[in-house]
Amino acid sequence: MLVLPGEEIPSQGLKPGPGTYRVGGKVYASVLGLLSPRPPTVRVIPLSGRYIPKAGDVVLGTVTDVQGTFWLLDIGAPRWAPLHMTGTPWDVEVGETEKYLRVGDAVVVQVESLDATGRIGVTMQGEGLGKLEGGTIVRVAPARVGRVVGRNGSMIQTIVRHTGAKVTVGQNGRIWIDGNPEAIERVAAALRMIDEEGIRSGLTERVESYLTRSGPSSDRGPAVAPRESADRDAPPAPNDSDGERSESREEWE
Repeated sequence: MLVLPGEEIPSQGLKPGPGTYRVGGKVYASVLGLLSPRPPTVRVIPLSGRYIPKAGDVVLGTVTDVQGTFWLLDIGAPRWAPLHMTGTPWDVEVGETEKYLRVGDAVVVQVESLDATGRIGVTMQGEGLGKLEGGTIVRVAPARVGRVVGRNGSMIQTIVRHTGAKVTVGQNGRIWIDGNPEAIERVAAALRMIDEEGIRSGLTERVESYLTRSGPSSDRGPAVAPRESADRDAPPAPNDSDGERSESREEWE
């Protein structure tokens, strides 16, 4: 259900969550977005806005600066995210950070902490985290990530099953694709469809129909990394205004 800013929304005894506010016992939407009751709260998922990090989010970042003990990452948030050398699986010596990551490298990290000043702490220690080699990064609105993943992972499983590509989805709307050039293009086209048609019903069926028409299913997995590097899609600086904000990682269908 699409709601407008200031529109009263049915709360049914639920507490106001992100994208909402309460006045006189009634709950109203504070942003244009999709109503998402998730007990014990009701929230509105915005259709646009910059990514706002939350502790526990797994995100894709790009190295923008290298210092003696840390790297600065652009994760599409209002501020850069420093990755300290102790937050990696490597035994990094002071002053040797550039041996491990350079400007333009793409990584998968997890948001570990946020302080009162907005400083973002991230870590590369954990399953599925690390440096990305080869592949291509595409971007969707962070508010569409729930649709990209699908209910219980249904959408992303459909995409991988039909293309044989390897796909890593960041909560910040950046998605890494690895595989042969044809598979990468088909995944990218499916992601564009989800990004553009995310609020329409029947999206899963349309995406699967496109993937079925565009090529045979494959379970061979990703091929050799393609000729393009992930850093070719390095995102804009944080003060740009074309970023996207996500209030929820839930599927909306």
